[in-house]
Amino acid sequence: MQFAALFMAHSPSIPISPEARTGSRIDATFSRLRSQKKKGLITYITAGDPSLTKTLELILTLERTGVDILELGIPFSDPGADGPTIQAASERALTAGANVEKILEIVHRLRRESSFPVVLFTYLNPIYSYGFKKFLADAASAGADGLLILDLPPQEIPFHEDLAMKSPLQTIQLITPTTTEARIAPIVEAAQGFVYYVSYEGVTGRKTQLSATIGDQVRRIREFTSLPIAVGFGISTPDQVKTVAAKADAVVVGSALVRRIAEHSYSAQLISKVEEFVRPLVEATREA
Repeated sequence: MQFAALFMAHSPSIPISPEARTGSRIDATFSRLRSQKKKGLITYITAGDPSLTKTLELILTLERTGVDILELGIPFSDPGADGPTIQAASERALTAGANVEKILEIVHRLRRESSFPVVLFTYLNPIYSYGFKKFLADAASAGADGLLILDLPPQEIPFHEDLAMKSPLQTIQLITPTTTEARIAPIVEAAQGFVYYVSYEGVTGRKTQLSATIGDQVRRIREFTSLPIAVGFGISTPDQVKTVAAKADAVVVGSALVRRIAEHSYSAQLISKVEEFVRPLVEATREA
């Protein structure tokens, strides 16, 4: 399934109370970056790949290396918006025993020693299998900060009472190259935390060159919102990160990092290899 087609309708906004917005780790991170005149780096990993124990170690490594926000993927057996790299990571994670309950326990354990902002990246099926109300409550209680649901059309929200539940989780909204200006306004009005611009059509991990329209698209989105804009898809090198960071508030690197984890899954050097890969990306955002 093409990623842009999956987002012909934007992701939902789960209502959030003003009290819940106060103290948001995502908002605080972007406020700090603005005050320091820096751009942010957001990285994606699949929870449970290569193991649940290693996932927590990887998260702490990413934070220590200077990553600003983490997208933590909940593995799903049919990740329609993801390319082969993340699909394979989901398969490995599921085989390793990852599930929603165990992933929320990782977040809970993380909160004992870290304030690293965590956005849960997921499809609807794992949430509904767990129980939507229970998921929202347990994810917030564990210490997650945001929620990015890839396959929930907004027109479905009125038919699902659970979606009207207030939650302290900030819902991240996505905009694609095919999003019309008429649709940008309602999308960003519902956005919380930051807006995620998907820089090309298709599934994750398929492109190796940056889209030439990123700057124009970011400027177009800025006409409708003052929220931070993060750009992802097809970004894998320090030079690419630096180029995109000059145009946006943050850069998202996913498949390239997941590939590095896959290459060294069973190596004693996994953590050092991930740090070796990520550190130049962090430095590139600071140079932008």
